[in-house]
Amino acid sequence: MAGSLTDEQLAQHVYGSLQVASCPLVQGLYLPEADILPLLCSPSELRINVLAWICSSINPNFANHKATVMSSKDPDLLTKEITAFGQELMLCKGDDLELIRGNASPHRQLRFLEQLLTLVPHFKKSAGLPDGEALLNELFAAESLPHLTQMLKPTLDPWPVNIKALRKSTKSSSKPREAVSDVAALLQSTQSELEQLKSKCDFLVNEEKSLPVFSPSSLRLVACDLQQLMTTFCHVYETDLRAYCTRDPPRFSTEIDVFQRVHELLLACNTELEMLKEVSEASESMNEEVKQLQTQPRYWSRGEKHTLPDQLQDLTKRIEDFLWQLHS
Repeated sequence: MAGSLTDEQLAQHVYGSLQVASCPLVQGLYLPEADILPLLCSPSELRINVLAWICSSINPNFANHKATVMSSKDPDLLTKEITAFGQELMLCKGDDLELIRGNASPHRQLRFLEQLLTLVPHFKKSAGLPDGEALLNELFAAESLPHLTQMLKPTLDPWPVNIKALRKSTKSSSKPREAVSDVAALLQSTQSELEQLKSKCDFLVNEEKSLPVFSPSSLRLVACDLQQLMTTFCHVYETDLRAYCTRDPPRFSTEIDVFQRVHELLLACNTELEMLKEVSEASESMNEEVKQLQTQPRYWSRGEKHTLPDQLQDLTKRIEDFLWQLHS
């Protein structure tokens, strides 16, 4: 679309895009149409600042680098930095200083500005369309008046008789048998998919296996899902199914005390089971330790290792001998 516009129209489009992008350098600046093209395509400090603002909007780090560039004594340093930035974006060459200064052709400068503006974040480009005033000028041009008149007074009325008859014949020519066969095929495919899903569910196929133990968190999740399903069913029933059913809708209790009590009882039961498991493990560990004390030699006596029963028996015998010597 931009290729079919003149330089003046493209300049107005770029200037309007700068205002839409909230460029502070052109905000509140109302210029005649004849002054827009020289402003954007002639060498000036304002034009360089506009380019610097666009580059800073695309890359915030360029704004910090701009302060260092402005303090430099080289007047062309900012122009060189913008040229290098445009080269990084692959919009110009590294030696296109004349394009940045404003000495290139107006069409090329405007295309460069337009491409830069498309990279500004949070800027919604108008998809290459001209602004409102240019669009109205093109719409009400002399060569466009016949098309505009035809659009305002169409010769073809909406929905003529032949089209209505064609729609009616299309509706009446539908074959119920084909629709029934299509529905049957859909049901068959759905049944096949359900069978495949059922084969993937181990807890449905392997019924002989023990059921997994539900934790309190899983039970809480199941209870919440059940409550949401009941609420959804009530809503669907009231909005869609009530007209086809003569029975009163089922009433679900909103009380959740039963879920809380079940959760507390299951939590207490799990705690007791864990305690019994720990007691059993401790008892087995003690039995193993006692068994090792009775069977494994651990105690030294007279240069040899002895088991605890043997050591106790020897100690008892020595005490008896000592007592016998005292009495004698």
